[in-house]
This record gives sequence, structure tokens and C-alpha cells, in this order.
Amino acid sequence: MVAEWRARDRTVAVLAVDPSSKRSGGSLLGDRARIDFDPADPGVFIRSTAAGGQLGGLAPATRAAATALAAAFDVVVIETVGVGQSETDVAEVADTVAVIVQPGSGDVLQFLKAGIMEIPDVLVVTKADLGQIAMRALRDLRAALRSVGARGTPVVTVSSIAPVQGVGELIDALDAHRDGLDVPARRLAARRHSALADYHAEHGERGLRALGGRRTALKWLAEQDAGLDVPALVTALEEHAA
Repeated sequence: MVAEWRARDRTVAVLAVDPSSKRSGGSLLGDRARIDFDPADPGVFIRSTAAGGQLGGLAPATRAAATALAAAFDVVVIETVGVGQSETDVAEVADTVAVIVQPGSGDVLQFLKAGIMEIPDVLVVTKADLGQIAMRALRDLRAALRSVGARGTPVVTVSSIAPVQGVGELIDALDAHRDGLDVPARRLAARRHSALADYHAEHGERGLRALGGRRTALKWLAEQDAGLDVPALVTALEEHAA
């Protein structure tokens, strides 16, 4: 995907979040080594970070890093540790969310149980070169989307095995979703969610209860000045809770 974006003359930043070991606390930051790119190309920036003890699939600094890089690069990619029933914070950060599914990873019920049908704007089936197994995953995902009333969500099959398949179509699907967005409104909502996440990380569940709960806090944030940045919003939350 990085190569395709560069071929389209777009600059790309990649923030890859890797899980941390519960035993050692360390993390194998292998994405920079595995992605094939020209290190001398100023149009590509790749950084791997460890999730640490952070829940939600992101690293502690991912939100701030994505906001900063969005001002300098045409495309910012956030690759999370994975998506399950709790690792869905990326939906509050990114303009467009793509969920990657490997063939043979489950049936319709498994996809629904995992909760992944609730967040993607684009679904991607990898390893399309596997043939019928990949096509079965494609059919199961479409059936799961029908079950949750999300028939319009595109499902794309891709393969990185030469000849590469579907990458151009995937990027077109991502672009099509973003073209239909009110990006300023999406970014404003992302700032407010980030502020609440930072407040929660600092003050915990007791602090969140002092605000009246997550839903009440988000409603209060929606009433604040649209020009406030995340630190100012966090300060406003602290003053409101006090």
C-alpha cells in the first residue's frame, strides 16, 4: 500500500502499534523492518511503538502522533495491535477504519461475536491467492454485514504474493469513503474523544464517574468551543469535574 500511494504521488506516514509482552514488558517492533521502502524517501515515515499496558489497541502516544503527522503527510496509517471486543479505540481516531480479516479465521457467528462488524468502513480479506478459502471468508463477511444492517460497507480481497492483487482497489475504497466524510467534523469528534481518553488515563474510572459517565462527558464536550485542542479540553474536563 505504501508503494501504491507513493506511485500516486502521495506522502505516507505509518504508525504501527505492536503488543507488549506481559512477562518481560518488551515489544518486538518489527514493522519497520518488514515494510519494503526507500529509507531515503522523504515522502515516507514509519514508526513502530509498543502498546505497553494500554488497552484499546493503540499506544499511549498514537493519538497525538497521528494528529501531528496529519499536518505533514497526505496519508497517515495507524496499524493497531488487532481488533477484538475491546481493541476498538482506532475508530475514535481515524477518519476511515479498515478491518483486516484472514481466511479461515471464523464464520459469520464468530465475526459477529468478536464485535468487528461494528467499526469498519472498509473490510479487507487478505491472502486472496488462497482461492476458495478466501472466497468463503468474503461470503461470511458479507453475510455478517447483512446481519448488522451494514450492506453498504465495501469488502475487498487482496494478496501481497506476486502478482499483487487488490491493493489499488483497496486504496480506491478508502478514498471513496473519505470523500464522503465531513472531515472537519470527524477531526473535531476525534479531538474530543482523545481528550476524554487522556482524562480517563489520568483520573481513572472515579474521575469519569465525577463527570457523570462517558456519555455525559462527551455531551458536555460537544458544547465546548470547536477550536480547543486536546490539552485545553482535558483542562476543561478537570475544571468541570472539580
